[in-house]
Amino acid sequence: MSVEGIEVAEGEDEAEAVTMTTATTTALRYYSVAPGVRLNVRSGPGTNYTVVRILAEGAKVPIFCQSPGTTITGPYGTSNIWDNIDNGEYVSDTYVNTGSDGYIRPRCS
Repeated sequence: MSVEGIEVAEGEDEAEAVTMTTATTTALRYYSVAPGVRLNVRSGPGTNYTVVRILAEGAKVPIFCQSPGTTITGPYGTSNIWDNIDNGEYVSDTYVNTGSDGYIRPRCS
């Protein structure tokens, strides 16, 4: 990991800054996609958006934020919540095992 570009606050040394950055980076959680599912990843929060790729069976995804969109019924219920898994990439929350029927991350802006 490069430490270039990390600003060190007054009273901190570079090692502390790297430790804080590493701790923040490792806090990202990945969630399992429903078993046996090859999941469409779309360019926006709904079925009217283009499929940009397909996740393989057994995939795990991060969730950066969530948006309301097309209502979908999947293995984990019926919902209009869509999970942002990367820049411009969304999957229906009904195919991701988050352990909740509601929002678990902030809404996308």
